[in-house]
Amino acid sequence: MKLFGSSGTRGVIGNGLTPEFVLRVAKAAGTVWDVERAIVARDTRTTGEMLANAATSGLESVGVDVDRLGPTPTPGAVRYAGKNERPGIVITASHNPPEYNGVKLVGADGVELAVEDLERIENHVLGEEFADASWDAVGESTAVDAANRQYVADLLKSVDREAIAAADLTVAVDPGHGAGALTSPTFFRKLGCDVVTVNANPDGHFPGRESEPVGSNLTDLKSLVRAADADVGIAHDGDADRAVFVDERGQFVSGEASLAALAAAELEPGDAAVAAVNVSQRLVDVCEAIGVDLELTPIGSTNIITRIRELRADGVRVPIAGEGNGGIFFPEHWLVRDGAYVGARFLELVTERPSSDVVAPYTDYENVRVNLDYETEAELDAMLEAARQYAEAANAEPNTKDGYRLDYGDAWVLVRPSGTEPKIRVYAEASDRSRAEELASDAAGSLRDARDTVAE
Repeated sequence: MKLFGSSGTRGVIGNGLTPEFVLRVAKAAGTVWDVERAIVARDTRTTGEMLANAATSGLESVGVDVDRLGPTPTPGAVRYAGKNERPGIVITASHNPPEYNGVKLVGADGVELAVEDLERIENHVLGEEFADASWDAVGESTAVDAANRQYVADLLKSVDREAIAAADLTVAVDPGHGAGALTSPTFFRKLGCDVVTVNANPDGHFPGRESEPVGSNLTDLKSLVRAADADVGIAHDGDADRAVFVDERGQFVSGEASLAALAAAELEPGDAAVAAVNVSQRLVDVCEAIGVDLELTPIGSTNIITRIRELRADGVRVPIAGEGNGGIFFPEHWLVRDGAYVGARFLELVTERPSSDVVAPYTDYENVRVNLDYETEAELDAMLEAARQYAEAANAEPNTKDGYRLDYGDAWVLVRPSGTEPKIRVYAEASDRSRAEELASDAAGSLRDARDTVAE
């Protein structure tokens, strides 16, 4: 696909992403869907309302009425779409910096569109094939202010509220100024937790921290956990479809460790789990110990959702799936990454033992990630060619499902282009940090040299 990547389409406002583009996507979606009503939601980015207006106009121009949800976590918008059987458009760039925004398309079943559906819409965008309505048949929009309340109410019915309340937990919440600020503090309070917050005012400039919830961006949350003597800290990205954790000591918990802990509590022999090709050995170990098939996909929620659907259609139970960035699916709850729900499921584990003990069995690996920027297609092509040569020369059989993954038994390294930013990412994991750093540095060095040669 040219327009839609692993998680919709994203770009920098004015440089690759414009209201005109969003309008065309909305017209194409409305044409393909051929429905009477759809939804439009957004996260808290400063450009969100502008692009939501464009999406609404595009849908209305092809005769579709629109429920406008306003700022809503992506999982809340998706649940609203599914419960009301209306497809929709969510304006979000997830964890990307504030100058970015994007478009995510959701089906009337409340699930992100599959690749084949995105391809149909993309073809209509590229061919400018729109079912424009006559002047007396254009759509109308209606403001909906109940979506966030309904989302919280649904969440409360979906977790062990009594056990969490009985544990008398103190929870520190960092929504990163994103859409989760409108729901997560309320949700965790209604679960019976004593909630303290940081970066909990919606603000599309993300003044308190960068939107991506990685350890280096969560200094304030770590400090708050220690100051409040909290049992756990929970952080989201911009649209709150991810959750990562800080333990009771104020130490960052890697997303790979929390995914492994949640999977170990959820999986049973004969199940399947689905993860992306950058899967941690932590999850591999859990699946092998329980007797579970682990299915790998290219990185991105669209690819994971597609594989989950295929497995479930074959009668295979898939109780958990996701990536080590905090984006976790519990498909039997809803086929969407849901940061608040993941946070509550982690709290269920913390009711029995401290959060550091919950993840302790899954901390034997070290992860390193290097991001390499590029400015031109020539630089990208040079780095991809360098990645191919590096993989072919390595003493390991490359997995080319998404980029090049090289498994060495005691460690692995993955090189792949980002689906959302002009970067090539290098991931490495090993039981020894120096080994992971060596692998990442070696691979990144080859790509960096190739890029710099073109730049000269």
